[in-house]
Amino acid sequence: MVRYPVLLALAAGLAACAAPQQVSAPQRPIAPARSTTLNTKGLEAVLGKSARDLERMFGQPRLDVREFDARKLQFVGGACVLDAFLYPEGSGGAQIVTYIDARRSDGQSVDRAACVEALRK
Repeated sequence: MVRYPVLLALAAGLAACAAPQQVSAPQRPIAPARSTTLNTKGLEAVLGKSARDLERMFGQPRLDVREFDARKLQFVGGACVLDAFLYPEGSGGAQIVTYIDARRSDGQSVDRAACVEALRK
């Protein structure tokens, strides 16, 4: 008769080990902080603009990637590739450009303002 309490205790211990593990949801991307150390001179035409504004300036993007409430638009021209990153303005606000990256087709960095200017022509 002593066996049953021992088996019950053993079964309870095994059941506790088999408890389901919690899986956390994927993290939302965080908008890049607006830094005064980044040179934004010449980027006034695109920073703070909407996706529609960019399409008016550069035409249809080659890529339009959406992840949660973030968006990346990529525009390509003979001189460069421009990536525009849009995040909501405030809580639930409209998406605006908060960061720009530019490179040549071979991956080498180029001046972001020069790329914006080249794509506008």
